Amino acid sequence: MNRYPAPDINDLPEDIKTKVLEVQAKAGFVPNVFLALARRPAEWRAFFAYHDALMLKEEGSLTKGDREMIVTATSAANQCLYCVVAHGAILRIYEKKPLVADQVAVNHLKADIAPRQKAMLDFAMKVCLRSHEINDDDFPPLHAHGFSDEDIWDIAAITAFFGLSNRMASFSNMMPNPEFYLMGRVPKAKT
Repeated sequence: MNRYPAPDINDLPEDIKTKVLEVQAKAGFVPNVFLALARRPAEWRAFFAYHDALMLKEEGSLTKGDREMIVTATSAANQCLYCVVAHGAILRIYEKKPLVADQVAVNHLKADIAPRQKAMLDFAMKVCLRSHEINDDDFPPLHAHGFSDEDIWDIAAITAFFGLSNRMASFSNMMPNPEFYLMGRVPKAKT
């Protein structure tokens, strides 16, 4: 399991404990990342503030599904098991497609996604793997699919942020919660 033991939820600072309990109430479980990163409260707060600024923003043309698609594809390129499984689950739910996360993680060019999303992921993968090669020629194809310069910034920022997340999850041996594996694949149990 994790190389660094997660703190007990009852030992967390009150603001972090409150947020973790909110996530638990909504999801039905506590995603491991919330406790794993809570061992360093100041970093936890900074991480989730930036996460929320990128992933929950309402401006721009990126949908929640688009954002999760970027995370899933680039996390696969970075070989991050935790993020592929966790964000793949969220992607399946947002896109209402049980197969999409696996397709995007393995090869977005063969995935059952829109041409606009393929262009978005082409760019995200370049940011992920070869950001030093980004040049002015990378922007017109994205503009042709309706992405604004601010949307393009979001694609790059999400890719870069999750590069950090991927590396922290991998180095710490953070494992995905079992609940993630079936989310968006089988109907949610009625309570």
